[in-house]
Amino acid sequence: MPIIKKSVRVWDPLVRVFHWTLVLSFAVAWVSADEFDTLHFWAGYTIAALVAFRVVWGIIGTRHARFTDFIYRFRTIKSYLIDLAALRPKHYVGHNPAGGLMVVILLLSLALLTFTGMASVAIDGIGPLAGTWVESISGHWMEDIHEAVANLVLAFVLFHIAGVLVSSLVHGENLVRAMINGKKEIEEKSDEN
Repeated sequence: MPIIKKSVRVWDPLVRVFHWTLVLSFAVAWVSADEFDTLHFWAGYTIAALVAFRVVWGIIGTRHARFTDFIYRFRTIKSYLIDLAALRPKHYVGHNPAGGLMVVILLLSLALLTFTGMASVAIDGIGPLAGTWVESISGHWMEDIHEAVANLVLAFVLFHIAGVLVSSLVHGENLVRAMINGKKEIEEKSDEN
């Protein structure tokens, strides 16, 4: 049976807008750190809102946006990574097991990043956590934690980009384009002889 390529919609518009707005917001927050506080704060608030949205969309969103579509057991992730290292991983229409794990890692680390950012200024009476219990436990040391988490998130982002490039090469697909237009090419066996 001949194999044909078929274009399928995978990423809905909300996932794509979320993704690229998050990319822009993180870049703005990174560049504006220590220089432009107001811009940095608003980029951080945007990231926090995006993470909250993504958690909700991960529960009620479209098929490939839902966590149930891309959160895998550890043994499945391990098996996928072993197969990837051997350049023979199974192809997934949505997130592969490694990509799904990276989504979860990024969402959790971004949530921690925005929390530590808001907590680090709460002591000065600034932001939504000012005047709350967080202000009483925050000190200027929280800023050091925020900076360390920001560096960790940047490392995760770079690892994510590397994973996208490797997966694109191994599977012969353009994942960046898919995150722009929402479509992926999948192979199907044709009934024609």
